[in-house]
Amino acid sequence: MKKIILLAALVAFGVTNSNAQTAKKVATKAAAKVETPKVDGPGMLFENETIDYGTIPANSDGKREFVFVNNGTKPLIIESTQGSCGCTVPSKPEKPIQPGERGVIGVKYDTSRAGQSFQKTVTVKSNAVGQENKVLTIKGNVLPAETKVEPTKS
Repeated sequence: MKKIILLAALVAFGVTNSNAQTAKKVATKAAAKVETPKVDGPGMLFENETIDYGTIPANSDGKREFVFVNNGTKPLIIESTQGSCGCTVPSKPEKPIQPGERGVIGVKYDTSRAGQSFQKTVTVKSNAVGQENKVLTIKGNVLPAETKVEPTKS
């Protein structure tokens, strides 16, 4: 009797595991088939248009990246990037991004501005069809800087 129960359990586990593997393979194939919409001319498609820093310590690393792909048929030229204030400093690729290539817009937020929530924008000017001025967003919360308390002498 024990052998029959053990055999049934192994068969049931094998079927369940097989179904899970099949579902995983189907999901992987579906993800691989997702195609980037093509644009006639230069295109710019971002992985994320908002970066959420979350809650970060004061004076921590404020560097992040917006990653994009040129989903067009011609080279993409990033003409300029502009932060909404002096605390947000973006950087841009210097060379044209060829069709199908990836590019990066870097952004650095000044995390010395502690104890406040923030939401800032970066405006990207390019030759992308229909997106000549693309606005990206960064947001988050910078914790207050730790205050050191000097011991008092009696």
